[in-house]
Amino acid sequence: MKQKLIAGNWKMNGSLSANEALVRAVQAGAATGCQVAMCVPSVYLSQVQSLVAGSGIWLGAQDVSAHEQGAYTGEVSAAMLRDIGVRCCIVGHSERRQHHSESDALVAMKAKQALAASITPIVCIGETLAEREAGSTADVVRRQLAAVIHLNGHCISEIVLAYEPVWAIGTGKTASPEQAQQVHALLRAQLRAATVQADRVSIVYGGSMNAANAASLLAQPDIDGGLVGGASLKAADFLSIVAAARS
Repeated sequence: MKQKLIAGNWKMNGSLSANEALVRAVQAGAATGCQVAMCVPSVYLSQVQSLVAGSGIWLGAQDVSAHEQGAYTGEVSAAMLRDIGVRCCIVGHSERRQHHSESDALVAMKAKQALAASITPIVCIGETLAEREAGSTADVVRRQLAAVIHLNGHCISEIVLAYEPVWAIGTGKTASPEQAQQVHALLRAQLRAATVQADRVSIVYGGSMNAANAASLLAQPDIDGGLVGGASLKAADFLSIVAAARS
């Protein structure tokens, strides 16, 4: 049985002093039994890399360029991320899709760049409230995953998939365990149609997972971990989720 993955997405938060305190607290409380990752703002990647070195915690980035190199001011390539020890990278987060107009095709290309640099892409997909209320959840998530499979089919088993219902991100709402499991099972079936190694793919839940709901979500058969937002900034809350993943 593969280990569950609990990845913290710090979003645009942090400072040198706060980062060190948070990482030290998580290191002190996290035991073996699940894989922990911290996806941090790019300016803090080097600092956090030095803090987590040797601990088993994965260093994660929050975005990657769709280009290998060149005249793309402000962008960071997958090779650069790998050069400083990044193990995983979020691609296609709903906030990037919404605020930066990232398309399914662009997300797929970013996943391809990460895979080429031996970085595990955490590929985010999910529906808006309007799409859910219209009964379009299955169509939306299948379309988003299909774009990634189309471009990366030969190595699709190397990705992590994060289902993040957009209506449950930063709102305090969350999908019920049953709602989340239904979508995760659908995604697993789509992966099985694409690769015989579909069960290698971790499908994590990314819609306001917190200390109170983690255990019930992680108990579902197709939920392999969590992409944790606000709760990842509080060591006690994050460690509670990690503990739930180990049980």
